[in-house]
Amino acid sequence: MSRPVERKPFRRDGRPPQRSDSRPQFRRPPVKWGLCHIYSSYNNTIIHITDVTGNESIARTSGGQVVKADRLESSPTAAMVAAKKAAEIAKDKGISGIHVRIRAPGGHNGPTNPGPGAQAAVRALSRMGLRIGVIEDVTPIPHDGCRKKGGRRGRRV
Repeated sequence: MSRPVERKPFRRDGRPPQRSDSRPQFRRPPVKWGLCHIYSSYNNTIIHITDVTGNESIARTSGGQVVKADRLESSPTAAMVAAKKAAEIAKDKGISGIHVRIRAPGGHNGPTNPGPGAQAAVRALSRMGLRIGVIEDVTPIPHDGCRKKGGRRGRRV
């Protein structure tokens, strides 16, 4: 076994030793956070970026704004283009990080899982250089509000 090397903690004049490889420390600029609300259904994907309070709107785009055919509004490609557009606007206004809130139609009759564009939109936002903080699902879930259609014995096929 090798012996531990003895190091002298201080110079003769009492000052601590200066490191030869010391470089100026890189400081990250502070992150300015925003909120990104993604509403993703089977018909469209809407991306809305606001400030942290949710009061002031910064950018708002949808899949229907970036494609011509109605059937492509909810596609992942349209969601990615819309997210890129919204991210560019947000970055121009000084937003450098976002918290994401994903919402599906939900409610007492709607599907509770988001459409095909939600995941693509989040991926596009992170690729645009925005730091992503928290991703949460804010789909409205009923707590036994309305009676389901189909009657007592359900829909008979």
